[in-house]
Amino acid sequence: MGFYFDRFEGRTPPEPTPYRPRIELLWQFFAVLALILGGNYLVWRWTETLNPAAMWFALPLVMAETMAYIGLFFYTFNLWRTRDYPEQPAPSCFSQCNRAEHAEDRPLRVDVFITTYSEEEELVRLSIQDAKKLEYPHPIELKIYILDDGRRPLMKSVAEQEGALYITRDNNIGFKAGNLRNAMEKTDGDFIVICDADTRVFPTMLTQTLGYFRDPDVAWVQTPQWFYDLPAGKPLPVVWQKYAGRLGYWTGRALERVAGPIQLGKDPFVNDPQMFYDVIQRRRNAVNASFCCGAGSIHRREAVMQAALREYAHAIEREVRQHSREISDPMLRADLEDAVRGQVALEMEFTPYKFHVSEDIYTSIELHADPTRQWKSVLHPRVQSKMLSPQDLQTWVVQRYKYAGGSLDIALRDNPLFSGNMTVSQRLMYMTTFWSYFGCIWNFVFLIAPSIYLITGISPVTAYSTPFYWHFLPFIICTELAFMFATWGVESWSGKASFMSFFSINFTALAQVLRGEKVKFPVTPKSRQEGTFLHLVYPQIGILILTVVGLLWGVGRLLLDLPIDVSGFMINIFWGINNIALMIPMIRSAVWQPDDDQDDVAPSTAIPHSDSTSTPSVHSAH
Repeated sequence: MGFYFDRFEGRTPPEPTPYRPRIELLWQFFAVLALILGGNYLVWRWTETLNPAAMWFALPLVMAETMAYIGLFFYTFNLWRTRDYPEQPAPSCFSQCNRAEHAEDRPLRVDVFITTYSEEEELVRLSIQDAKKLEYPHPIELKIYILDDGRRPLMKSVAEQEGALYITRDNNIGFKAGNLRNAMEKTDGDFIVICDADTRVFPTMLTQTLGYFRDPDVAWVQTPQWFYDLPAGKPLPVVWQKYAGRLGYWTGRALERVAGPIQLGKDPFVNDPQMFYDVIQRRRNAVNASFCCGAGSIHRREAVMQAALREYAHAIEREVRQHSREISDPMLRADLEDAVRGQVALEMEFTPYKFHVSEDIYTSIELHADPTRQWKSVLHPRVQSKMLSPQDLQTWVVQRYKYAGGSLDIALRDNPLFSGNMTVSQRLMYMTTFWSYFGCIWNFVFLIAPSIYLITGISPVTAYSTPFYWHFLPFIICTELAFMFATWGVESWSGKASFMSFFSINFTALAQVLRGEKVKFPVTPKSRQEGTFLHLVYPQIGILILTVVGLLWGVGRLLLDLPIDVSGFMINIFWGINNIALMIPMIRSAVWQPDDDQDDVAPSTAIPHSDSTSTPSVHSAH
C-alpha cells in the first residue's frame, strides 16, 4: 500500500545548530540593551505621550505594549544561553541508572509505547517496523507495544504479524493519558519510549539518549520532533517562469540576488518545529526546565510512578479533608477521616499521566515541582525520529487549538507553578509558555491600531515627534538585532507570522477555558482533509481587509490635504504593511494544495547515524 509520504523517505533531518559563544555574547549584549531601552520607552510612553483626548485608544495600546514588553523579558530569559547536557555512554546494565545501593546488574528493560486510536493500520505498521530496528551496544530487553484505543481486530492482527504486543481496554477514559496509564499497569520496563501512531524512531535513539539516565535524577529525555513530509517548495524564479516566461525567471533571479534564496510553497502551515526544539526548548536545559512534548520522549518509569503515587496520596487527603472540614471536634474529625479514607482511595483515579489534553506538559510540571526529589529533564538536541505534519489548515488548527486550550487550562484552572519545589528559573520558564498564549489579547490591539489611526486620524500619542523616534527606534532596532543573533542559523520570520496570526485560535481557546468548558481531546488526522478552508481564516482576512482600507484611506486623506500628521502617517503605513505580511501566510495556507511536481529534495542534509564500530545486541521480546 502506498502513502503520499513515500517519496519523502530519503529526506534527512537538520543537524542541531552549533553552539557559537561569540554569537551568544552578541545576543546577550543586544538583549540587555533592548530591555533597558524598552523600559525607558515604556516609562516615557506612560508619563508623557498618552493622548488625553483619545484615552479609549491610547490606554489599550500602551497596555498592549507593556504586556508585550513583559513577554520580551520572558523570552529573553528563555533564550539567554545554550547549555547542552553532556552526552554519556550508553549504560550496560540497570545498576548504572539507579542510585539504589543493591540495584541489579541486569540488562535494561525498555518498553516502546505506540499509541493509536483511529489511524491507518498500515501507517502504524511502519512505526512498528522502525521500532524493531532500534540498536543498542549492550544486551537489552526491548518490547514494542501497540496501545490501541480503537479496539480494532485489524490493528491487533498487524501487531501480531510484526511481532509487537497488543494492549487495549474497554473504555477511553483519560484518552491518551488513560491509554498510557493502562499500558503502564500491564508492563514493567525501566524506561518507556512514547510514540504516536506516526512516530518512526531512528535506530540510534536508545544509544544516544539512555546515557543521560546514568544520572539517577533524570526523569525524562525529550528528542526534537521532525516532520519529514513538509513541502520543500520551489525556487521563486522557477515559479515565476511558469507564469511569465523568461521575464518572470530573470525577475525572480534579480529579487533573490537582493533578498537571498526564496522558496515558494515551503512549509505552508508553518509546521517546522526547529525553532521550538533547537532554540526554545534546548535553551531551557540551562535551568532544568525543558518540558515533555509527548512523542519522541523517553521516561524513567520510577519517576513517573513515584510522582503519581505522591499526587495520588495528596489528592486522597484533600478529598478526605473536604468531607470532614465542618466537624470541629478533633477526635470525631479524625475518626471520620479514617472511615472515609479507604472509600475515597477506591473512588480516586490513579493517574501516572494526568488525564488532561496537555498531559505531557502537565506531567512535566508535576515532576519538576516534586517536593522530595529534584527530578531533571533533558532536551537531547539531535533528532531521533520522524513524524508526519498536518497536511491541511483544518488539521493544523485542531492541533494548535489543542496546544493553546491545554496550556491555558493549566494556567487558569489548575496552575501548579506556585506550589511544590520548582526553582524560580523553572517557574519563569513555564510562565513564558503560558504568557505566550495570552499574547492574542495584545497582538489583536497591534493588528488593528494602524487602521484606527489611518481611518480616523486620531492618534494614541500626543505627537509622532522627534522624541518619539529617539525613544522608539533604538529600542526596536536593538530588539531586532538581539533576536537575529538569538536565533542565528534558524529561520524566524515564519515563527513571528504564526505567532501573530494565532490570535483567533488562542482567543477561541481562552474563551472556552474562561467559560469553564472542558478542553476536548481531538485526534489529529494523519491524512490530508480535502477542500479549502477559508472559513478558518475569516479573522485574518478581516484584519487584512481592514488594514488595506486603512492604508487607502490614509493615502486619500494625505492626497486630499485632510488633517493628518505626516510622521504618524508614515509610521502607521509601515506598521500596516507589516501586519498584512504577517497575515498572508495563514490565509495562503487555507487554499494551499499539494503540488504533484513538488521538489522532493529537502533543504537539510544531515542524518543521525549509528556507531558503526559497535555491535548491536538487542534481545527483543515482541
